[in-house]
Amino acid sequence: MYAVIEAGGSQIRVAAGDTVSVDKMSGDANTEVSMDKVLMISDGENTVLGTPYVKGASVKAEIIGTAKGDKVMVLRTTSKKAHNKTVGHRQQYTTLRIKEIITA
Repeated sequence: MYAVIEAGGSQIRVAAGDTVSVDKMSGDANTEVSMDKVLMISDGENTVLGTPYVKGASVKAEIIGTAKGDKVMVLRTTSKKAHNKTVGHRQQYTTLRIKEIITA
């Protein structure tokens, strides 16, 4: 059984026991979170699509920890000037372990 959830503005396919990284969520390590934005659930034979979400469905996950991604360097230049500005950015992520998928 697997589900497609919406987390942090992106759609992620998850199954029980998977470990996924999503945009930073509030919560401490080893706490359980429930995500209600389930777009689709499939058990191999039956598929339930939501409009836009499946009513009564949720996914329970445990927060493993938070981490930062690789640094992305952005160089801003001004044409015909000797002016450059370098800006760095590191996106923060939360690692989740999927415990179970609850259907409606």
